[in-house]
Amino acid sequence: MPKDHESKWLDKIAIITGASSGIGAATAFKLARQGLHVILVARRQDRLEQIANEIQLSGGKVDVIPADLSQESERHRVYAQVEAEYGRADVLVNNAGLGWYGFGTDMPWAIASEILQVNVSAAVHFTLLFVKKMRSLGSGHIINIGSISGSLPSQGVALYGATKSFLDNFTTALYRELTGTRLHVSVVRAGPVLTDFCDTAAGLEGGLHLPTERMGVTAETIADRVWHLLEH
Repeated sequence: MPKDHESKWLDKIAIITGASSGIGAATAFKLARQGLHVILVARRQDRLEQIANEIQLSGGKVDVIPADLSQESERHRVYAQVEAEYGRADVLVNNAGLGWYGFGTDMPWAIASEILQVNVSAAVHFTLLFVKKMRSLGSGHIINIGSISGSLPSQGVALYGATKSFLDNFTTALYRELTGTRLHVSVVRAGPVLTDFCDTAAGLEGGLHLPTERMGVTAETIADRVWHLLEH
């Protein structure tokens, strides 16, 4: 994969969660093109391998770690594998997310619980795991993929918006705590994005369709913002 230009990020290790589609996949392609070694984490092994194959065919460095990030044991397994095989993570992109569109009071608890585990627990857990090594090495960048719904409470996305509000608050607090160090924490507040995210949400029990095709931006647009944060 020809690099857009050589940079300090060449051969750095980037962990990208939710990398089997949408923003995660677009970010993987973007960072690999810039010379980073991307580690793709998501549930769907077939999709991860497909994306990894495309990156490899273009000359990029990539590995996959299939995992269900709603499970704490799986998150520990991913971290242990990264430590054993790569020794560090220079970049962590907490992108994995799950949504559901409909009246919040109609949401099945099983779905609500999974949303909390993926959107909140996984992001916090991975941050706490990987930041320790970053601090010991004196460098690293954690980027959380948030949403404008975190600051604009809206009908239909009550819990999803609340998880993104949490992520925004969490990221901002960590940013302030790490000021003056060589560690960076950032958030990308995405608006509607043209991915299969909403179709997946609509396919869950009781979920409704959210017509993002009328107003969404491409996943590549968000990936560009991730790269901009790393470069600046």
